[in-house]
Amino acid sequence: MSKKIKIGLILFLLLSSLLPLWTVSADVGPKPGMDFEFKQGFSGLPLTITSGILFECEQPDCQDAKPLERLGPQGFSCGATSCSALAYGFSTYHRLEIQFSDGKTRQSNVFKTAQFQSSYQVTIRQDDLLVEPKLSLDWYSPITYLLLCACCLVGVAILIVAIVLIVRRVTRKK
Repeated sequence: MSKKIKIGLILFLLLSSLLPLWTVSADVGPKPGMDFEFKQGFSGLPLTITSGILFECEQPDCQDAKPLERLGPQGFSCGATSCSALAYGFSTYHRLEIQFSDGKTRQSNVFKTAQFQSSYQVTIRQDDLLVEPKLSLDWYSPITYLLLCACCLVGVAILIVAIVLIVRRVTRKK
């Protein structure tokens, strides 16, 4: 073998030994989330959130409720006036249990997952919580795709009408 081939072969072996032997994968895909905005539905001192739990359920009455586990990025957390959740996947039904600065722990009604990225309005009442979904358009929502398709169809229809009018005008001039 020539000297150039030997050097090239040695360089190739050295460089290929630096490459990893196993492929590495990471969980970088989008994850469903929930945002909860709280408003007080009765007069009195403003309440703040001290702690909270998001229960996950498969049954509509939430008899099988289990708290959302903290697993890596998955979990449920609260600030003074809002809470949020991120999960690898949510159950069909949910219920909130929030403790407030007045010492009371209030439970919410059972509610369904609204969207991939859901927003909810939570009304703090004297003895419980009322969770209602807020309409929001996100890129994972079927509503967003339907609106986008409708806009595209309208755009195509306008383009076809414009082309027909231009062709008619050009053929009349001849």
